[in-house]
Amino acid sequence: MEQGFIRVGAATPQICVADPVYNRGQIEALAREAAARQVKVIVFPELCLTGYTCGDLFLQDTLLAAAKEELAVLADHTKDWDILIFVGLPWAKDGQLYNVMAAVKDGQVLGLVPKTFIPNYSEFYEARHFRSGSRAVTMERLRMASGIEDFVPMGSDILFQCANMEGLVIGAEVCEDVWVPNPPSGRHALAGATLIVNSSASDETTGKGDYRRSLIGNQSAKLVCGYVYADAGEGESSTDLVFAGHNVIYENGTLLKESGRFTTGLICADMDLERLQSDRRRLTTFGPIDAGGYMKVSFSLRKSSLDLERPVDPAPFVPGRKEDRDRRCEEILSIQAMGLKKRLSHTGCKNAVVGISGGLDSTLALLITAKAFDLMGLSRNHITAVTMPCFGTTDRTYHNACELTRMLGADLVEVDIKESVMLHFRDIGHDPEDRSVAYENSQARERTQVLMDIANRSGGMVIGTGDMSELALGWATYNGDHMSMYGVNASVPKTLVRHLVRYYAETCEDEKLAGILMDVLDTPVSPELLPPEEGKISQKTEDIVGPYELHDFFLYYILRFGYRPAKIFRLAEKAFGGTYQKETILKWLTTFYRRFFSQQFKRSCLPDGPKVGSVAVSPRGDLRMPSDASARLWLSEVEKLAGSDELK
Repeated sequence: MEQGFIRVGAATPQICVADPVYNRGQIEALAREAAARQVKVIVFPELCLTGYTCGDLFLQDTLLAAAKEELAVLADHTKDWDILIFVGLPWAKDGQLYNVMAAVKDGQVLGLVPKTFIPNYSEFYEARHFRSGSRAVTMERLRMASGIEDFVPMGSDILFQCANMEGLVIGAEVCEDVWVPNPPSGRHALAGATLIVNSSASDETTGKGDYRRSLIGNQSAKLVCGYVYADAGEGESSTDLVFAGHNVIYENGTLLKESGRFTTGLICADMDLERLQSDRRRLTTFGPIDAGGYMKVSFSLRKSSLDLERPVDPAPFVPGRKEDRDRRCEEILSIQAMGLKKRLSHTGCKNAVVGISGGLDSTLALLITAKAFDLMGLSRNHITAVTMPCFGTTDRTYHNACELTRMLGADLVEVDIKESVMLHFRDIGHDPEDRSVAYENSQARERTQVLMDIANRSGGMVIGTGDMSELALGWATYNGDHMSMYGVNASVPKTLVRHLVRYYAETCEDEKLAGILMDVLDTPVSPELLPPEEGKISQKTEDIVGPYELHDFFLYYILRFGYRPAKIFRLAEKAFGGTYQKETILKWLTTFYRRFFSQQFKRSCLPDGPKVGSVAVSPRGDLRMPSDASARLWLSEVEKLAGSDELK
């Protein structure tokens, strides 16, 4: 339960209709298994102590009394289990019968949440037996297994709040409650619930599984919450219906775990409560309501270290499935092209200038520019692709830049900048043998001057090539490649740039063009500002600032969720455990924080550019950060991680 993670579960026991003793035993067996697997919250199906399909047997005092007795036995048996159990049963009160969900922990029944919406249509006839529960909380008397009577709160407006785990607040609803236009879970979430649990008995019909999955996923996303849904299964009467035990666990719209249909047993997943809280803080429209009418029932969980079973994607910006990835790539290429199209049409520009190096970023920028010109019905020969060889240019990148331009039908202009840079060195008194930052940045700024002046001469617009990963690290020359008139790649991370170019290569009809693009993909990332060694690139960016796959991972979790360094390190260990040593991850995490804070001044004056995903660094949108903020808190935490016994 460190860093906001908690393991939750949904379980479907194989029951026997109208036999609470047997059913309680089956529930206990699954609860015991869940506790052994470090599950802290588990949900069982609707009315599972008796069975949902008891029909008019619900009117029998014998069955109702046995259900209460077995609930008390179940509670007594939980004294040594560190798990909160939600289980369904019928409950008689003041001459009426209610379909309730009981919360059980540490030998006690903590509360009873009645079903609000009672279906009485199609195959459902619950109104024959049950009444709608009240929101108001009253106290119910229950004789425990020890013989002692206890008073238990009952009402739909109950929240179960963990006293020693910040952010774990649980609201409950029963089956049909989530299928209606205004589910109780809506007000539960607005009153503070981060986790919604649902005991259900949803029979299986053709297509219902897809609808159920969509329903729970959408409710979880709309409420920015975790949602654990437990469905009735085998053992329920099949007189008219079949129940499939279709259990799902969602986190803010993302499916964490799903059971196979027509099965029984336990599923569990690790939920990230800090992630949910972070999203709610960002969403200013997620407004809390007055929770004055709610009763908050407190419970505690023992602190324990959790070996995460939750999968952690090493490439959070890139969809894992090819179908999803291709769809994302097509969408992003369209967003980029449409953004550039609007800027060109607004300014009346019919010419564009792109500095082309044979690298990934400039290749993507040229592809986007060509797509925008196609959308505007303009000839691609109005795109001027400028190659500007200098001290570090290799034959491979030069050839790819030229061939790519020709195949796209753009106008190729070559401006060799060696002489002008050498003249500049002489003017400022810089020794060309001094390969310091002035040596490199003079080339970048000369290239930017050339591009701007060519654009001015033709009445065109300079299209920026730099990507979001470079901007996050400040790996751009201020007023050099940092500057343009519109930056089409400004919110595209490096790991995604690669997939966008690959997608273009795989979907274009020109095999020769595809071959050039694949060779660009195979070329090491480099600014090519230092002379090559034996004709090959000598300056590899990732050797200097670190692997972009790590930096993009850090960037995602820092900006998207605001996680602490320790949590990001833990997730990176899980994601990259077989690729990088812990010391290596910490080294580059330190580099990221140091550069991210010190280089904000470059991001504070970025050119315009389209946002394409949930993370961006535009000073006008997602990242309004002071340029002189201190990184001390973040770097201190990383230093503590580096000094921990585990890494010594």
